[in-house]
Amino acid sequence: MSKLSDFRKSYELGELDEAQAADGPLALFTQWMDEAIAHDVSEPTAMTVATVGENGRPSTRVVLLKGCDARGFVWFTNYDSRKGRELAHLPFAALQFHWVEMERVVRIEGAVEKTSAQESDDYFKSRPLDSRLGAWASPQSQVISSRAVLVANAAKAAVQHGLNPDRPPHWGGYRLVPERFEFWQGRRSRLHDRLVFLRDADRWARERLAP
Repeated sequence: MSKLSDFRKSYELGELDEAQAADGPLALFTQWMDEAIAHDVSEPTAMTVATVGENGRPSTRVVLLKGCDARGFVWFTNYDSRKGRELAHLPFAALQFHWVEMERVVRIEGAVEKTSAQESDDYFKSRPLDSRLGAWASPQSQVISSRAVLVANAAKAAVQHGLNPDRPPHWGGYRLVPERFEFWQGRRSRLHDRLVFLRDADRWARERLAP
């Protein structure tokens, strides 16, 4: 293995000033997401979700953003998974998007709530059939003896639910309602740009942080 401390990169692709963030954090996030998609960033909707367990220890995983508007940021998953259990215990989370190709990071923190059953049903119906059956087949985060268990469960689900499976009761959406945004743009000499937005009642207060 190469000496990891020798790896260095100069960040020189962009800048972030207060004028670019004048319309607030959601507008800036939308702009950055559109630019990431336009620049063919790999998996632009991939985001790390951090939660905290009953033991007070954090855990992270990568999920895909499936909706974003003034109400919050939405993803879908198994409610019985580790993240689901941790959110049931403490309904707060942090999200992070890292668009490496654009030298940008967005961090978002806030309370988490389940989406409505209708929202979950609508999204579930839009998924490919194999993915819908997979939601029935996988006891997410539970120990299984082998991959053969998943294959057998999927075959059983196909027989039981056919071509139009209903949404499993243990599967659905979460929405993070943002209370804090941070936008990071890499800059030369490690003098990066960091703008933070904090919710203050019905408005957003903006601050610049030292890198």
